[in-house]
Amino acid sequence: MSGPQDTQGARADAPDPLYDRLTGYAGRPAATAGTGRDPVNAPMIRHWCEAMGDTSAAYRGPDAVAPPTMLQAWTMRGLSKDSESDDGTGRSTAYDDMLGLLDGAGYTSVVATDCEQEYLRPLRPGDRITFDAVIESVSRRKTTKLGTGYFVTTRMNVRANGEPAGTHRFRVLTYRPAQRKKEPPLRPRPVINRDNAGFWAGVAEHRLLIQRCTSCTALRFPWLPGCNACAGLEWDTVEASGEGTVFSHVVMHHPRFPAFDPSGESGPYAVALIEPAEGVRVVGNVTGVPYDKVSVGLPVRLEFLRTDPGLELPVFRASEGG
Repeated sequence: MSGPQDTQGARADAPDPLYDRLTGYAGRPAATAGTGRDPVNAPMIRHWCEAMGDTSAAYRGPDAVAPPTMLQAWTMRGLSKDSESDDGTGRSTAYDDMLGLLDGAGYTSVVATDCEQEYLRPLRPGDRITFDAVIESVSRRKTTKLGTGYFVTTRMNVRANGEPAGTHRFRVLTYRPAQRKKEPPLRPRPVINRDNAGFWAGVAEHRLLIQRCTSCTALRFPWLPGCNACAGLEWDTVEASGEGTVFSHVVMHHPRFPAFDPSGESGPYAVALIEPAEGVRVVGNVTGVPYDKVSVGLPVRLEFLRTDPGLELPVFRASEGG
């Protein structure tokens, strides 16, 4: 099995003291005389085949063998250790020391990139697994989409009942995460559907449209598919004049969300229930005054605010002298 490596090599002659130190670990053991926690067994083979959707008859019955790609599975210690001093893997300190060196230099993230396996003989239920591993190689510093780092390859030689059974090479990238440009926070996008699409079409034209039932002339906001006064389904719209007052309001202190704070300091902000002159009520932000100056009865006037390149919203600016 293998995966793509998106890398760009650094100059071969560029000084890299860390690489020089890392190469000192190549050839050193990563594990010595490790033992599989369980012998090869039918239940694990069955679970593997069910997870992979492999229905081959070779993995069932009295003459069953283990799927070759399970080679590494028989060497893994699982999610817990029987003993802190002896976990059965034979893990040496060299691998941990090498990772500690990388970590101390800022290469703190690790991602598996690919593995290669060679199969020398089938594994059958009852086989006892032992293995040794070595740090095979460390690449020069590479630049990838994830960040700059080093590819570390380990080779594990697996034995079954003392006989060579296969080789497993595993490669990881230990890297310093790339610095990504911090994007400004965006307000959540409104959900636009067939019932409110006309409202947002009006906003795009800088018009605040209010639904009006053609049966009983009742105004309604927010937009609804039917009249909540007479249940009529037919309607048209009237355009709000833009004049109104604050009917009620709250001040949001937590959680802080910078996209809703015009000052950019992620501080408190006011959310108001506005009563336009037409008599309905609209939830919106009040602009032009600090959040602690918003009050019930404050006169406001409609305007439209582009919060980001993809969103424009109706807001209400406090009138002068309000």
